[in-house]
Amino acid sequence: MIGSILRGCVAGAAGTTVLNAVTYADMAVRGRPASSTPEDTVERITERAGHPLPDTDGRDNRLTGLGALSGIAIGTGTGVAVSLLHRAGLRPPLVLGGVITGLLAMVADDLPMTRLGITDPRTWSGRDWASDVVPHILYGLATYGAVASSARAA
Repeated sequence: MIGSILRGCVAGAAGTTVLNAVTYADMAVRGRPASSTPEDTVERITERAGHPLPDTDGRDNRLTGLGALSGIAIGTGTGVAVSLLHRAGLRPPLVLGGVITGLLAMVADDLPMTRLGITDPRTWSGRDWASDVVPHILYGLATYGAVASSARAA
């Protein structure tokens, strides 16, 4: 079980690197700004938990760092979940497993933002959807591929 958890962490970290690289490449090519939704989510969660970040110098930088760390946590956590499901016998073919993994990560990422009222996917343009779906699907293919190949090697 520990081996599956560790494999999932590594696979999720690899997938997260792919997601970040694709996202930053999209920003570079299209000249679009970074999304503020991770920071907004962290801010809203800390406020609702009764522990807002103090309004001091560096607050915005702390929110940016915590937003990025939350994305890494979602990516590695999804990798662990997929690795444990793989260990339990759920082993779809690579493309299907990758798409499912990517959609699982996308839901884990977008659902809290939607529930907190930070974004509303019903209002997104096609370009907005592509900016979210494509990196998550590539995350899923990298993560699921790493899980499946490392499980075979173990």
